[in-house]
Amino acid sequence: MRINHVKQALQQGKTSVGTFVFEFNTTGIGRIAAQAGAEFVLFDMEHTGWSIETIRMLIASSRSVDAIPMVRVPATQYHFMARVLDMGAMGIMLPMVESVEQAQLIADSCKYPPVGGRGAAFTIAHDDYTGGDVAAKQKHCNDNILLIAQIETVKGLENVQDIAKVDDIDVLWIGQYDLSSSLGIPGQFDDPKFLDACERVVSAANANRKSAGFMPLSVDEARLRIDQGFRCLAYGGDLWIYQKALSDGLKAVRGK
Repeated sequence: MRINHVKQALQQGKTSVGTFVFEFNTTGIGRIAAQAGAEFVLFDMEHTGWSIETIRMLIASSRSVDAIPMVRVPATQYHFMARVLDMGAMGIMLPMVESVEQAQLIADSCKYPPVGGRGAAFTIAHDDYTGGDVAAKQKHCNDNILLIAQIETVKGLENVQDIAKVDDIDVLWIGQYDLSSSLGIPGQFDDPKFLDACERVVSAANANRKSAGFMPLSVDEARLRIDQGFRCLAYGGDLWIYQKALSDGLKAVRGK
């Protein structure tokens, strides 16, 4: 079974950089991202409308490369989390995490006993259809699944220190558009309220030996977030990267 090198790097205090996929649900997108140097690929279910079958294909076609396949599920519900894990996702992102109870439900749903209550099925996609000792596989999965809690509301921000204390949550991730909207400053990422929120999330992560995460949309923003203490970064998303590269190329061709 695969080692989650992203989780290992973060646990060692290093920075890991990957990307989001929102639009191009092709068999090659995960491999293309990996060849470009992405350490992980986050396939989105929250805003795309993609079905579980689409996610299954994206995970399966990405498991042959080094990039770690992860999924943002649309809600904190057991059937979303357990199904994508059984398909082979090695990380789960949960939106709108606001309480210790919700964070604990995430951990309980994604980890096998005795740590959690994930339902057990083996010799299927997540263990590459191989045999072997079940107890060893359960421990391996528990050790290698990366759990990301998104802090996207004022309530989540108020409880971020307690959320960070939940043992099996690995990353506290700011959803910048939702959080800024909840703060009453939609899209104003230079506002002192938003900057203070970033500092609070990074502080909570550091105090509990977790990582802070963010999706920067430019190189300059990525460098800024790293300087602020964020160590798990998804550099943009497929549609925005493609649009920006195409726009820049067309302007250059036209001499503008």
